[in-house]
Amino acid sequence: MGWTADDIPDQSGRTFVITGANSGIGLEATRELARNGGAVVMACRSVERGEDAADDVREDVPDADLHVEELDLADLESVRAFADRLQDDATIDALINNAGVMAIPRSETADGFETQFGVNHLGHFALTGLLLDRLATDPGEAGDDDGDARVVTVSSGVHERGEIDFEDLQSERTYDEWDAYAQSKLANVLFAYELERRFLTGDVAAKSTAVHPGYANTQLQTRGPEQSGDRLRMAAMRIMNTLFAQPAEMGALPTLYAATEPEAEGGAYYGPGGFMNMRGTPKRQASSDRSYNEETARRLWAVSEELTGVTYDLPRPKGSDELEEAVATS
Repeated sequence: MGWTADDIPDQSGRTFVITGANSGIGLEATRELARNGGAVVMACRSVERGEDAADDVREDVPDADLHVEELDLADLESVRAFADRLQDDATIDALINNAGVMAIPRSETADGFETQFGVNHLGHFALTGLLLDRLATDPGEAGDDDGDARVVTVSSGVHERGEIDFEDLQSERTYDEWDAYAQSKLANVLFAYELERRFLTGDVAAKSTAVHPGYANTQLQTRGPEQSGDRLRMAAMRIMNTLFAQPAEMGALPTLYAATEPEAEGGAYYGPGGFMNMRGTPKRQASSDRSYNEETARRLWAVSEELTGVTYDLPRPKGSDELEEAVATS
Protein backbone atom coordinates (compact mmCIF):
# COMPACT_ATOMS: atom_id res chain seq x y z
CA MET A 1 0.00 0.00 0.00
CA GLY A 2 2.86 2.36 0.69
CA TRP A 3 3.57 4.95 3.36
CA THR A 4 0.62 7.15 4.37
CA ALA A 5 -0.20 9.73 7.02
CA ASP A 6 -1.28 6.83 9.25
CA ASP A 7 2.39 5.84 9.44
CA ILE A 8 3.57 9.13 10.95
CA PRO A 9 5.24 8.38 14.30
CA ASP A 10 4.19 10.23 17.44
CA GLN A 11 5.53 13.78 17.16
CA SER A 12 4.85 14.89 20.72
CA GLY A 13 7.54 17.23 21.98
CA ARG A 14 8.76 18.09 18.47
CA THR A 15 8.55 21.56 16.92
CA PHE A 16 8.17 22.22 13.20
CA VAL A 17 8.52 25.43 11.21
CA ILE A 18 6.62 25.35 7.90
CA THR A 19 6.75 28.16 5.36
CA GLY A 20 3.58 28.72 3.35
CA ALA A 21 1.59 26.79 5.94
CA ASN A 22 -1.72 28.51 5.18
CA SER A 23 -2.60 26.58 2.02
CA GLY A 24 -1.88 23.54 -0.14
CA ILE A 25 0.94 21.21 0.84
CA GLY A 26 1.94 23.36 3.80
CA LEU A 27 -1.56 23.36 5.27
CA GLU A 28 -1.98 19.60 4.92
CA ALA A 29 1.45 18.96 6.43
CA THR A 30 0.52 21.25 9.33
CA ARG A 31 -2.71 19.33 9.86
CA GLU A 32 -1.07 15.91 10.01
CA LEU A 33 1.86 17.02 12.18
CA ALA A 34 -0.57 18.61 14.66
CA ARG A 35 -2.76 15.50 14.57
CA ASN A 36 0.25 13.49 15.67
CA GLY A 37 1.22 15.78 18.54
CA GLY A 38 3.72 18.12 16.87
CA ALA A 39 3.87 21.84 17.59
CA VAL A 40 3.85 23.86 14.35
CA VAL A 41 5.03 27.39 13.70
CA MET A 42 3.02 28.43 10.65
CA ALA A 43 5.19 30.92 8.76
CA CYS A 44 2.85 32.82 6.43
CA ARG A 45 3.07 35.96 4.34
CA SER A 46 -0.42 36.94 5.52
CA VAL A 47 -1.06 36.51 9.25
CA GLU A 48 -4.81 36.80 8.62
CA ARG A 49 -4.78 33.90 6.14
CA GLY A 50 -2.51 32.00 8.49
CA GLU A 51 -4.94 32.39 11.38
CA ASP A 52 -7.83 31.28 9.15
CA ALA A 53 -5.81 28.19 8.20
CA ALA A 54 -5.00 27.50 11.86
CA ASP A 55 -8.72 27.64 12.67
CA ASP A 56 -9.34 25.17 9.84
CA VAL A 57 -6.80 22.75 11.32
CA ARG A 58 -8.31 23.12 14.80
CA GLU A 59 -11.67 22.00 13.43
CA ASP A 60 -10.01 18.62 12.77
CA VAL A 61 -7.52 18.73 15.65
CA PRO A 62 -9.04 20.75 18.52
CA ASP A 63 -5.91 20.56 20.67
CA ALA A 64 -3.52 21.48 17.84
CA ASP A 65 -0.45 23.38 19.05
CA LEU A 66 -0.16 26.07 16.36
CA HIS A 67 1.56 29.44 16.28
CA VAL A 68 1.15 31.77 13.30
CA GLU A 69 4.04 34.10 12.43
CA GLU A 70 4.48 36.59 9.60
CA LEU A 71 7.14 35.68 7.04
CA ASP A 72 7.54 37.24 3.60
CA LEU A 73 10.24 35.34 1.72
CA ALA A 74 10.30 38.11 -0.87
CA ASP A 75 11.80 40.48 1.71
CA LEU A 76 15.05 39.59 3.50
CA GLU A 77 14.22 42.08 6.24
CA SER A 78 11.07 40.08 6.95
CA VAL A 79 13.09 36.84 6.94
CA ARG A 80 15.53 38.26 9.50
CA ALA A 81 12.70 39.62 11.66
CA PHE A 82 11.01 36.21 11.64
CA ALA A 83 14.25 34.47 12.67
CA ASP A 84 14.80 37.03 15.44
CA ARG A 85 11.33 36.40 16.86
CA LEU A 86 12.08 32.68 17.13
CA GLN A 87 15.33 33.10 19.04
CA ASP A 88 13.70 32.69 22.45
CA ASP A 89 11.47 29.82 21.40
CA ALA A 90 12.15 26.11 21.75
CA THR A 91 14.59 24.40 19.42
CA ILE A 92 13.35 23.45 15.95
CA ASP A 93 13.19 19.75 15.16
CA ALA A 94 12.29 20.24 11.51
CA LEU A 95 12.30 23.19 9.14
CA ILE A 96 10.10 22.64 6.10
CA ASN A 97 10.95 25.03 3.26
CA ASN A 98 7.64 24.72 1.46
CA ALA A 99 6.38 28.13 0.28
CA GLY A 100 6.80 29.08 -3.34
CA VAL A 101 5.52 30.80 -6.44
CA MET A 102 5.21 29.24 -9.87
CA ALA A 103 5.33 30.54 -13.44
CA ILE A 104 4.38 34.13 -12.67
CA PRO A 105 5.03 37.25 -14.77
CA ARG A 106 8.45 38.73 -14.09
CA SER A 107 8.64 40.87 -10.98
CA GLU A 108 11.23 41.59 -8.32
CA THR A 109 11.42 41.08 -4.58
CA ALA A 110 12.04 43.88 -2.10
CA ASP A 111 15.76 43.19 -2.50
CA GLY A 112 15.73 43.33 -6.30
CA PHE A 113 15.81 39.58 -7.01
CA GLU A 114 13.68 37.96 -9.70
CA THR A 115 10.71 36.83 -7.64
CA GLN A 116 10.71 33.10 -8.34
CA PHE A 117 14.45 32.76 -7.68
CA GLY A 118 14.20 35.16 -4.75
CA VAL A 119 11.28 33.49 -2.99
CA ASN A 120 11.75 29.84 -3.88
CA HIS A 121 15.50 29.70 -3.35
CA LEU A 122 17.14 32.79 -1.84
CA GLY A 123 14.46 33.40 0.78
CA HIS A 124 14.70 29.81 2.00
CA PHE A 125 18.51 29.83 1.81
CA ALA A 126 18.57 32.88 4.09
CA LEU A 127 15.91 31.49 6.43
CA THR A 128 17.70 28.16 6.88
CA GLY A 129 21.00 29.86 7.62
CA LEU A 130 19.44 32.21 10.15
CA LEU A 131 17.66 29.35 11.96
CA LEU A 132 20.60 26.96 11.84
CA ASP A 133 21.53 27.43 15.49
CA ARG A 134 17.92 26.71 16.51
CA LEU A 135 17.92 23.23 14.97
CA ALA A 136 17.80 20.43 17.54
CA THR A 137 21.24 19.01 16.71
CA ASP A 138 22.48 17.05 19.70
CA PRO A 139 26.15 15.98 19.64
CA GLY A 140 26.68 12.74 17.81
CA GLU A 141 27.52 11.22 14.50
CA ALA A 142 25.51 12.73 11.66
CA GLY A 143 22.86 10.42 10.25
CA ASP A 144 23.17 7.99 13.19
CA ASP A 145 20.19 9.16 15.22
CA ASP A 146 16.57 8.71 14.16
CA GLY A 147 15.86 11.90 16.10
CA ASP A 148 18.16 14.05 13.98
CA ALA A 149 16.89 17.49 13.12
CA ARG A 150 15.49 17.75 9.59
CA VAL A 151 15.58 20.39 6.89
CA VAL A 152 13.10 19.50 4.16
CA THR A 153 13.12 21.59 0.99
CA VAL A 154 10.17 21.26 -1.36
CA SER A 155 11.16 21.28 -5.02
CA SER A 156 9.23 20.17 -8.13
CA GLY A 157 9.56 17.64 -10.91
CA VAL A 158 9.92 20.69 -13.16
CA HIS A 159 13.45 21.07 -11.76
CA GLU A 160 14.46 18.46 -14.36
CA ARG A 161 14.25 21.08 -17.12
CA GLY A 162 16.10 23.65 -15.03
CA GLU A 163 19.57 25.12 -15.52
CA ILE A 164 21.40 27.57 -13.27
CA ASP A 165 22.28 30.53 -15.48
CA PHE A 166 25.01 32.25 -13.47
CA GLU A 167 25.33 34.91 -16.18
CA ASP A 168 21.68 35.91 -15.77
CA LEU A 169 20.42 34.53 -12.45
CA GLN A 170 17.79 37.25 -12.14
CA SER A 171 16.49 36.76 -15.71
CA GLU A 172 17.17 40.39 -16.57
CA ARG A 173 18.26 39.72 -20.15
CA THR A 174 15.52 37.28 -21.06
CA TYR A 175 12.60 35.96 -19.04
CA ASP A 176 10.51 32.86 -19.52
CA GLU A 177 8.23 32.19 -16.57
CA TRP A 178 8.65 28.40 -16.74
CA ASP A 179 12.42 28.54 -17.24
CA ALA A 180 12.71 30.83 -14.22
CA TYR A 181 10.55 28.48 -12.16
CA ALA A 182 12.60 25.46 -13.24
CA GLN A 183 15.84 27.26 -12.31
CA SER A 184 14.51 28.06 -8.84
CA LYS A 185 13.38 24.48 -8.27
CA LEU A 186 16.73 23.09 -9.42
CA ALA A 187 18.33 25.52 -6.97
CA ASN A 188 16.19 23.95 -4.23
CA VAL A 189 17.59 20.48 -4.91
CA LEU A 190 21.18 21.70 -5.26
CA PHE A 191 20.82 23.54 -1.95
CA ALA A 192 19.35 20.51 -0.15
CA TYR A 193 22.18 18.25 -1.31
CA GLU A 194 24.92 20.77 -0.52
CA LEU A 195 23.47 21.38 2.95
CA GLU A 196 23.55 17.63 3.58
CA ARG A 197 27.21 17.48 2.51
CA ARG A 198 28.03 20.27 4.96
CA PHE A 199 26.11 18.55 7.75
CA LEU A 200 28.13 15.41 7.12
CA THR A 201 31.44 17.29 6.90
CA GLY A 202 30.71 18.94 10.25
CA ASP A 203 29.39 15.72 11.83
CA VAL A 204 26.14 17.57 12.57
CA ALA A 205 23.17 15.51 13.76
CA ALA A 206 20.81 16.78 11.08
CA LYS A 207 19.47 15.61 7.75
CA SER A 208 18.73 17.67 4.66
CA THR A 209 16.38 16.23 2.06
CA ALA A 210 14.59 17.42 -1.06
CA VAL A 211 11.05 16.39 -1.94
CA HIS A 212 8.46 17.06 -4.61
CA PRO A 213 4.66 16.66 -4.38
CA GLY A 214 4.01 15.35 -7.88
CA TYR A 215 0.95 16.89 -9.47
CA ALA A 216 -1.12 18.04 -6.51
CA ASN A 217 -4.27 20.13 -6.57
CA THR A 218 -3.23 23.37 -4.87
CA GLN A 219 -3.53 27.11 -5.49
CA LEU A 220 0.04 27.19 -6.82
CA GLN A 221 -0.97 26.40 -10.41
CA THR A 222 -3.47 29.25 -10.70
CA ARG A 223 -1.40 32.13 -9.30
CA GLY A 224 0.55 32.71 -12.50
CA PRO A 225 -2.53 32.97 -14.75
CA GLU A 226 -4.25 35.09 -12.11
CA GLN A 227 -1.37 37.57 -11.97
CA SER A 228 -1.07 37.76 -15.75
CA GLY A 229 -4.82 38.06 -16.26
CA ASP A 230 -4.87 35.00 -18.52
CA ARG A 231 -8.40 33.73 -17.96
CA LEU A 232 -8.08 30.95 -20.56
CA ARG A 233 -4.98 29.54 -18.89
CA MET A 234 -6.66 29.92 -15.50
CA ALA A 235 -9.63 27.86 -16.66
CA ALA A 236 -7.34 25.25 -18.21
CA MET A 237 -5.36 24.91 -14.99
CA ARG A 238 -8.52 24.43 -12.95
CA ILE A 239 -9.77 21.74 -15.31
CA MET A 240 -6.40 19.97 -15.25
CA ASN A 241 -6.35 20.10 -11.45
CA THR A 242 -9.84 18.64 -11.25
CA LEU A 243 -9.23 15.85 -13.76
CA PHE A 244 -5.63 14.81 -13.21
CA ALA A 245 -4.16 16.15 -9.96
CA GLN A 246 -4.03 14.17 -6.76
CA PRO A 247 -5.39 15.80 -3.60
CA ALA A 248 -3.12 18.13 -1.63
CA GLU A 249 -3.24 15.59 1.21
CA MET A 250 -1.43 13.09 -1.02
CA GLY A 251 0.95 15.72 -2.34
CA ALA A 252 2.01 16.44 1.25
CA LEU A 253 3.10 12.85 1.93
CA PRO A 254 6.69 13.15 0.61
CA THR A 255 7.17 16.20 2.84
CA LEU A 256 5.73 14.38 5.85
CA TYR A 257 7.82 11.30 5.14
CA ALA A 258 11.04 13.32 4.97
CA ALA A 259 10.17 15.27 8.11
CA THR A 260 9.05 12.39 10.34
CA GLU A 261 10.00 8.94 9.07
CA PRO A 262 13.01 7.53 10.99
CA GLU A 263 14.24 5.75 7.86
CA ALA A 264 14.19 8.88 5.68
CA GLU A 265 17.74 9.54 4.48
CA GLY A 266 19.65 12.77 4.29
CA GLY A 267 20.71 13.79 0.80
CA ALA A 268 17.75 11.95 -0.70
CA TYR A 269 15.00 13.10 -3.06
CA TYR A 270 11.48 11.83 -2.34
CA GLY A 271 8.32 12.09 -4.40
CA PRO A 272 5.18 10.16 -5.33
CA GLY A 273 6.05 6.69 -6.55
CA GLY A 274 3.00 6.15 -8.76
CA PHE A 275 2.20 7.04 -12.38
CA MET A 276 5.08 9.07 -13.87
CA ASN A 277 6.08 10.08 -10.32
CA MET A 278 3.11 12.42 -10.35
CA ARG A 279 0.88 10.67 -7.83
CA GLY A 280 0.97 7.97 -5.19
CA THR A 281 2.79 7.32 -1.93
CA PRO A 282 6.37 8.49 -1.22
CA LYS A 283 9.36 6.79 -2.74
CA ARG A 284 13.03 7.70 -3.02
CA GLN A 285 13.80 8.83 -6.56
CA ALA A 286 16.66 10.13 -8.68
CA SER A 287 16.67 13.85 -9.39
CA SER A 288 18.10 15.39 -12.55
CA ASP A 289 21.74 14.90 -13.54
CA ARG A 290 22.36 18.63 -13.07
CA SER A 291 21.19 18.45 -9.46
CA TYR A 292 24.14 16.20 -8.54
CA ASN A 293 26.79 18.59 -9.90
CA GLU A 294 28.75 19.55 -6.79
CA GLU A 295 30.65 22.34 -8.50
CA THR A 296 27.37 24.00 -9.51
CA ALA A 297 26.00 23.50 -5.99
CA ARG A 298 29.02 25.11 -4.35
CA ARG A 299 29.05 28.00 -6.77
CA LEU A 300 25.33 28.55 -6.16
CA TRP A 301 25.95 28.42 -2.40
CA ALA A 302 28.67 31.06 -2.65
CA VAL A 303 26.51 33.32 -4.82
CA SER A 304 23.57 32.87 -2.46
CA GLU A 305 25.67 33.95 0.51
CA GLU A 306 26.79 37.02 -1.41
CA LEU A 307 23.25 37.96 -2.46
CA THR A 308 21.56 37.39 0.91
CA GLY A 309 24.41 38.32 3.27
CA VAL A 310 23.67 35.13 5.22
CA THR A 311 26.53 32.74 5.98
CA TYR A 312 26.37 29.32 7.59
CA ASP A 313 28.38 28.20 10.60
CA LEU A 314 29.19 24.90 8.91
CA PRO A 315 32.48 23.56 7.57
CA ARG A 316 32.83 23.72 3.82
CA PRO A 317 33.29 20.52 1.83
CA LYS A 318 36.72 20.12 0.26
CA GLY A 319 37.23 22.50 -2.65
CA SER A 320 34.64 25.04 -1.50
CA ASP A 321 37.07 27.58 -0.07
CA GLU A 322 38.81 28.35 -3.36
CA LEU A 323 35.58 28.49 -5.31
CA GLU A 324 33.76 30.74 -2.85
CA GLU A 325 36.74 33.08 -2.58
CA ALA A 326 36.78 33.38 -6.37
CA VAL A 327 33.07 34.21 -6.44
CA ALA A 328 33.40 36.77 -3.65
CA THR A 329 36.15 38.66 -5.49
CA SER A 330 34.62 38.43 -8.97
